[in-house]
Amino acid sequence: MARRRDVPDSRGFVMVGLGEILWDLLPEGRKLGGAPANFAYHARVLGNRGLPASRVGSDEEGREIIASLGRLDIPGEQIQIDSLHPTGSVEVSLDHAGLPSYRIKKPAAWDFIAYTPQLADLAAQCDAVCFGSLAQRSPVSRRTIRQFLTALPPGALRVFDVNLRQDFYSAPLLRQSLEAAGLVKLNHEELPVLLDLLNLAGGGSGSKAEAADCRRLLGAFDLELVCLTRGERGSLLITPEREEEHPGFDVSVADTVGAGDAFTALLVHHVLRRTPLKEISAAVNRYGAWVATQEGATPPVPSDLLADVV
Repeated sequence: MARRRDVPDSRGFVMVGLGEILWDLLPEGRKLGGAPANFAYHARVLGNRGLPASRVGSDEEGREIIASLGRLDIPGEQIQIDSLHPTGSVEVSLDHAGLPSYRIKKPAAWDFIAYTPQLADLAAQCDAVCFGSLAQRSPVSRRTIRQFLTALPPGALRVFDVNLRQDFYSAPLLRQSLEAAGLVKLNHEELPVLLDLLNLAGGGSGSKAEAADCRRLLGAFDLELVCLTRGERGSLLITPEREEEHPGFDVSVADTVGAGDAFTALLVHHVLRRTPLKEISAAVNRYGAWVATQEGATPPVPSDLLADVV
């Protein structure tokens, strides 16, 4: 893997969630959402300097997002204000197992994230950035994400959290994102879609076929690590040298919204610290499973759980 900073400063690593920020309109009410905000929240809970970089409207919904970030102790200085476009929202419905489906409104302020001097300064300090496909549905935010990735210092971790949503992705977009990444995280439903679009599809089913498909992805894009999440079946972590499979934890699911983002934040935290892969695998599965037992993406995290997974 690329060289990382050996010891973070007193604020931990600088971990940026770059992309959409919005309201999740859940059956029980409205909650702060968007993978970048969830990632930043959990990065901070884990002792790092987690920041979301996004854009909201100059409307009541945008002001409430800024206030919500403050209540969660998440810095809002990289949240831009848009006077022309509304704050984003997504209607989230949950099935009987707590698995979400999404209807994402368009356009939204986060489609117009600008590459500002402040964002450039943040890129220069960044140890890791997590970005996805959804925020790249518009050319403005897509261009900003590419500029941010180009401005990162040597050794910074570029994390592509695939997050396929509706029809807001294409083969060229996915290919370019993979080429820019060092670490890729996706789920078992996204893997065959991604490989098919990239003409990398393998054959067969089951754990061995999934591992072979992940290795195909790893080699095609010269990645440091591919992380495949499998829901109740746990996860698979693959590097050029090693492979680590975890069966997952049997928990009572409240909803899975944000569980994957918590998983990603802890994964990045430990990759930056160069934690052994086996330890990473156990920790991220435990943490993601716990978040799935809670309602919402940013629950208060018990100190005893943190002591076990950090």
